[in-house]
Order: sequence, then C-alpha cells, then structure tokens
Amino acid sequence: MNFKLTLLAGAVALGTLGSAAIGDSHDEKALMAAVEARQAVMKLYAFNVGQLAAMAKGEVEYDADAATAAASNLAALSALDQSKLWPPGSDTEALGDKTAALPAIWQADSMAMKHGMDLANASAALAESAGDGLDAMRAAFGEAGKTCNACHKNYRQRRN
Repeated sequence: MNFKLTLLAGAVALGTLGSAAIGDSHDEKALMAAVEARQAVMKLYAFNVGQLAAMAKGEVEYDADAATAAASNLAALSALDQSKLWPPGSDTEALGDKTAALPAIWQADSMAMKHGMDLANASAALAESAGDGLDAMRAAFGEAGKTCNACHKNYRQRRN
C-alpha cells in the first residue's frame, strides 16, 4: 500500500511540475520542469532512505513490512526512465543554486549511467532482503548507500 501511495504521489508531483516551472520561454520552462521533476524523484529517494536509515541506526524499531515497502519504493524509483530529467544546461553552471547537479554529469567520461544501474541493482537486492531481519536489511542498505554516495561524490554540488 505504501509503495502504491508513494508512486501515486510521485506521478502527481511529476504531472503538475509543468505548471510550476519557472521561466519565460517554452525551452526554459521545459528545462526547469525537468530539474523540478528530478528533484522530486530525489526527495522520494531521500524519504524512503530516511525510513531505512532510522531502522538501521536503531532510531526506530525495525519493522519488516515498513522496511520492505521503503526498499520496494527505492527499487521502483531507481527503475524509472529518468533520461529526460537530466537535459544539458540543467547544471549548477547554468542554473546556479536552482540545482545541485554538477556539469561533470554530462561529460563524455561520466559514470552517472553506471551509477544509476548500480543503484537499480542494489535497490532491487535491498527490496528482496529488507524483510529478512535487521541485519539483512542493514547489509543490503549499506550496499545501496554506496551507490548513492558514488554518484553524489562526483556529480552533486555540496551544500552548506
């Protein structure tokens, strides 16, 4: 149920972003809609990661159903075709503080696509093991977290 609600919320957010886009021209509006959509996806990632992290750290009691739901949400999000959410010109160099994406993500030697595939694989593995106990969830969550960090390290501007 949580999984369906999260996907529905994501679809609604993505569907309404065009009307919230900033800018004068159609191209500028489309660019900002893409940035806002990818930021919405990242917020959904963060929401679900937060639930798992709280369990992994012992801040909240481990709940197999909640862990499975959050991990399944991450797997579904990482499987989305996000290719239209990353248009050239939607980086910090072009948009300043409206985005944290660094220009390096679009360079020929970018590993961003590989990191995305790694996240999809790690999230699928996490979804499979999240309900198998706290230790299993922690191990798989750690692997998924490494994929997030690998991409953020090279392609996301640090904010203070």
